[in-house]
Amino acid sequence: MQMNRREFLRASGAGLVGSSFVALGFSPTAAHAETRNYKLARTTETRSTCPYCSVSCGMLVYTLGDRAKNVKPAIVHVEGDPDNPVSRGSLCPKGAGVLDMINSPARIKYPAVREPGSKEWKRISWDEALDRIAKHMKADRDANFVTKNAAGVTVNRWPTTSFLICSSSSNESSYLSVKVARGLGMIGIDTQARV
Repeated sequence: MQMNRREFLRASGAGLVGSSFVALGFSPTAAHAETRNYKLARTTETRSTCPYCSVSCGMLVYTLGDRAKNVKPAIVHVEGDPDNPVSRGSLCPKGAGVLDMINSPARIKYPAVREPGSKEWKRISWDEALDRIAKHMKADRDANFVTKNAAGVTVNRWPTTSFLICSSSSNESSYLSVKVARGLGMIGIDTQARV
């Protein structure tokens, strides 16, 4: 067989390319089609609200393991709710990354307290946490409540404690929150929208 230099380079190049494909796992045999299960097929969909800002974008939270016996449910996917009138299915980067916050090992899930002089946080129950908060609020209000100002006018103020209200709550719960805070005499009231 007679070959010139050009034909030799062409044949050796084709052989090199072919052997490289075989070495990398590409085979000339037909590929078998395989279908994967849809990742949300066995999940439960729950409507929720994004916890980050006052826009209150709607979210669809998908949990897996709700219906199985002795299985702890886990959130596997979060996306924007297209039926929500506020966001119409879109989420900002913080809202889109809420799954990482939910599944973070550093996420605090229970109340904890660090006693004065201690370096360690200890876990307490929700009832104990609420009792401690109420006790501290009462002590602070009793010590700092102002009934009359310098001119002798009745003001009934509690100037040392402030109240931060969730901006994604409904009008009714926001109204009640402000009424409770004002009833206690608080003058520092703000919403999460400005935080």
